[in-house]
Amino acid sequence: MQEIPSYKTAGAIAGVLDDKLGKDITILNISQVSVLADYFVICSADTPTQVKALTEYVRDRIKKWFNRIPIGQENDLKNRWNLLDYGDVIVHVLHKDERETYAIEKFWNHALLIKKEDWQKIAKEFSEYR
Repeated sequence: MQEIPSYKTAGAIAGVLDDKLGKDITILNISQVSVLADYFVICSADTPTQVKALTEYVRDRIKKWFNRIPIGQENDLKNRWNLLDYGDVIVHVLHKDERETYAIEKFWNHALLIKKEDWQKIAKEFSEYR
């Protein structure tokens, strides 16, 4: 598969997280407010085991579908907040308590929130790969 735009990568990742029962999935378009990336995909999980499983599943799917591996990955020892950095898209998988504590969406409140129905449409484009 050829390289796809970052908004489609973000939508595909959100779809993967949704398939594996990630909670409160949010995509923020940060391209106008930061040079870090174009998009953040943020997801909550109920347990550290689920944080780890969601992170590994995203990594596996994106490698298989788009032949992309993260340029950076951070996992805390207790799997409370894991991060996959694809350059244009950064994925945050957090335990629900850490998500409340760190409130990424509030910190990046000047970023554009992508509506759930919009990223779900993008995710459907990649349903054939699931």
